[in-house]
Order: sequence, then C-alpha cells, then structure tokens
Amino acid sequence: MTLVLPPRLTASAQQLRDAAHRRGLPTVQLATFEVPAGLHADHLHAGPAFADVVAPLLGIAPLEAPPDWLAGLPRDVTLREIRVLTIGEAYGLRRPAFVKSPNDKTIRAMIYTDGSRLPGPDAVDRQTPVLVSDIVDFAAEYRLHLLDGAVHAGSQYAEQGKLRLGPAPADALAFGADLLAGFGHTLPTAIVVDVGVIDGRWAVIEPNAAWASGAYVADPDLVLDVILRAAGPGARVSGRDRQFIRPPQPLP
Repeated sequence: MTLVLPPRLTASAQQLRDAAHRRGLPTVQLATFEVPAGLHADHLHAGPAFADVVAPLLGIAPLEAPPDWLAGLPRDVTLREIRVLTIGEAYGLRRPAFVKSPNDKTIRAMIYTDGSRLPGPDAVDRQTPVLVSDIVDFAAEYRLHLLDGAVHAGSQYAEQGKLRLGPAPADALAFGADLLAGFGHTLPTAIVVDVGVIDGRWAVIEPNAAWASGAYVADPDLVLDVILRAAGPGARVSGRDRQFIRPPQPLP
C-alpha cells in the first residue's frame, strides 16, 4: 500500500505522513497534479482539486457525504434552516445567508448579504448546487473522525469563531455517537463531521471528506485509520459505501 500526498503539505498532513511511516506505509508526495508513469498507490490525502485529477488515474475511490446530507437532517439536529439550491436559484436571495458548496470549495463559504453577491454566471454554471443556511453563531466547534459507526477521533478547532485547538470533550463525542445512531446509515463508513454548540445546544455544522480534512490535535494514528478507509482502492469499496464514491468532476 502507498499513500499519495499533494505538492504542499499542511502541518496536519505532515503528521499524518509521519503516522503512515510509523506503521510502515510508504508515502509519495507528488510535485504537481500529474501522476508519474508507473506509479501505483492505494490511498490519498489531499484537497478535492488534487483528488479529482489523481484519484481516477490511480483507481482510488474517495468517499464523501451526499451533497444534500446536511439539508436533509432535522431542524433539531442542525438548529437552523438549511436548503440545497442551484446557484441560479440562490441569485434570488434577498436576505443575508451563509452559502457554501456542499463538498468542495467552488463557492467560497461565507455570509452573503444577498444573492447578488454570489459569483455570477460568467464564473460558475447556474446549475451548480449550493447549501444556503441561516446565519448562526457557534460558541465552540469540534471535528469528529467517524469510522464504522463510531467516533474514532476528535479535536476542538474553534471557539467564538477563532482558532482554538484542544481535545474534544465527552459531550461532543456523545453527540457524535447519538448522531451516528440516528443517521449513520446515511453516511459512508469513514467520514468527518464537524459539530458545535449554539446557545448551549449541540448541532451539526457540516460533513467533510476525511481524505481532505485536517486532524487538528486529534491522534494522527487514529485519523489515518479513517483516511485509509475514506480513500482506498476502488475495487475494495464495500457495496454499502459505493453510493458514497465522489463522482467524476467536470474539467474547469
């Protein structure tokens, strides 16, 4: 087995590379998005743009949550209204909203004062899906790495909207476990879900592909377990997880 890494490594990616080496897993860091002739690899840890180019060439199947997963959760789990719209429909927004792409960074995640502030049809196809959410303030935010229906690793990453690293408390892990009990069947077996606190209540922030997510201060060895499942050989993906393989993306 070999783990492929992108040209630039974050501090988190470096820790995951070191964790791979500790368990005897070779890594290859590519200099560009071009896959060298004869390279054989089984796993990947990188952003969506890199994965969209490299994974198909290596037969790697990246898993991700369905684009509408967050919008399909009940209000008492998200504590806000979230809708999936095409960006063409979102142009009609006449109120401030938090807007983002479901599974990549095509549309910058931020508060837009109205739909006219979104990237225009000259920059993005009108059928591009976006998540449109009520604006809320999270007092604290945590990243949970989920594997086989359990919380496998976790870390705090923000407080009052600012970076703050630390361990995930027991109640964050418990909320993750409850979420999996109710909705784990709607997610791949290896995924990241960010959760947070709004006015003293727990809520889901968003899902993220484990292969594209940082570990923050979670145990990198445990995080690596999740990444290896989340982006592995396509031929070994279970029947359950096949529905969650990231589809081929159109060339820009």
